[in-house]
Amino acid sequence: MTPQFWLWIGFNLFVLAMLALDLGVFHRKTHVVSFREAIAWTVVWVTLAFCFNLGVWHYAGPQKALEFLTGYLIEYSLSVDNIFVFALLFSYFAVPPEFQHRVLFWGILGALVLRAVMIVAGTVLIAKFTWIVYVFGAFLVLTGIKMIVKREEEMHPERNPVVRWFKRLMPVTGSYRGDAFFVRENGVRMATPLFVVLLLVEISDVIFAVDSIPAIFAVTTDPFIVYTSNVFAILGLRSLYFALAGVMNRFHFLKIGLGVVLSFVGVKMLLAHTAWKLDTLVSLGVIVLSLATSIAASLLWPKPPVAPARVPGPSVPPHAS
Repeated sequence: MTPQFWLWIGFNLFVLAMLALDLGVFHRKTHVVSFREAIAWTVVWVTLAFCFNLGVWHYAGPQKALEFLTGYLIEYSLSVDNIFVFALLFSYFAVPPEFQHRVLFWGILGALVLRAVMIVAGTVLIAKFTWIVYVFGAFLVLTGIKMIVKREEEMHPERNPVVRWFKRLMPVTGSYRGDAFFVRENGVRMATPLFVVLLLVEISDVIFAVDSIPAIFAVTTDPFIVYTSNVFAILGLRSLYFALAGVMNRFHFLKIGLGVVLSFVGVKMLLAHTAWKLDTLVSLGVIVLSLATSIAASLLWPKPPVAPARVPGPSVPPHAS
């Protein structure tokens, strides 16, 4: 048993303990998460991430600590896109506010597992095929440019092929059944629309992870740093959603900032094995500057108000009760 092995075990036990404390104590009863509660939990998760960063500094040195901090900021900032999607999904499916935390809790728990698999796969690919770094870099540059140019995209959850497949596989109730994901009615086991929303949350996270995980490999290829920075960013995502969901439309230039971050990280990967290799500290500065500038620009030049559009309700499957 190497020290590295116990480090992985200890970190994952800590994560499981925090999740158990979150769901079993603080959110044992279904309730609407208030803005004050969301801010408090956001502060808790960010503080824990910075405390962990200090631990990395103490035990692994300043370079590893800088890599963790840069990776954490990349992952946390890119997770803002998830917040837009969560808000759209909850609005489209008219998810009651008191059930939203339950969806995000299990959605993020699944995301931790899926991202761990993707990180392992990415680490193996980079170790065996060095040229894959250039593929990741080019992909991030193109994704960043697309994010800058095409900022508004319509979402049609009912057209998602996975959702269509699932509805053919299992009947879905026509309305919510409290906070249950599955129910048995008339002897038939059925999913509820709440599980359909959870499924879409998982799918959206996998899509965003395709961008964010290659981005952190531009900063470090240390699997432990990549994994822990991802985990802390994901753990803080729920509280960040409840804190910012109501005001996200005010930050209309933020997607440009995120696009700049992705493109820059892609360029960093393309220059990784050249004389123009960019230092991690430079990366951290560019990331912070891009995000701060886009947020400041959003506040200085607010988006003109538009008339509220009618949001269609979710389509009920043919076999729904």
